[in-house]
Amino acid sequence: MTGTTTDTLEHQASLEATLKGEILRMYEEVATQPEGDFHFFTGREAAELFDYDPALLDRAPPEAIASFAGVGNPHLRSRLEKGQTVLDLGSGAGLDGIIAAWQVGPSGAVIGIDLNPAMCERARANAGASGTQLQCREGRMEDIPVEDDSVDVAISNGVINLSFQKRKVIRELFRVLKPGGRISITDIVSAKQLSQNIVNDPKLWAS
Repeated sequence: MTGTTTDTLEHQASLEATLKGEILRMYEEVATQPEGDFHFFTGREAAELFDYDPALLDRAPPEAIASFAGVGNPHLRSRLEKGQTVLDLGSGAGLDGIIAAWQVGPSGAVIGIDLNPAMCERARANAGASGTQLQCREGRMEDIPVEDDSVDVAISNGVINLSFQKRKVIRELFRVLKPGGRISITDIVSAKQLSQNIVNDPKLWAS
């Protein structure tokens, strides 16, 4: 391995560590200060913009809605059924997981994955307030803490774009899916190559 290659890998590892810290800080702020001034849509305004069913939003705990910071609506094409097991990758304060739990019913299961253990605590609390059961496991999307072939449907909302290793994330999703399983994700995609200044800016990655 050349010195240049080693330097590149070390730089990426350092940037990834910085990014992880910025992501934790940013979304902790969204959860604890949802009325704050962010340069992306949050709360009910965002959910309604992305065509979430107003009846479901009326039914959901206010805390789960206030901390919502998605970029779309994975439920529009998830086609969830009673009894299914759902993985919510990057579950945050739990709104998408709660909606999924209503759809799969008591005979189904929803497993949330979040990098921040505090967010998992909020998701569990919000699920309890909604009358649903939601598992939440702390973990990285590049190494999903879920067994092979155990998930019927994986959903995700504005999370995969935060990873430096997107191919690994997709491989992990396919690993945990049962044969015939489905993925329903919404995310941010750039149609052109990003400048190095953007790539090297953790605040832009995290937002």
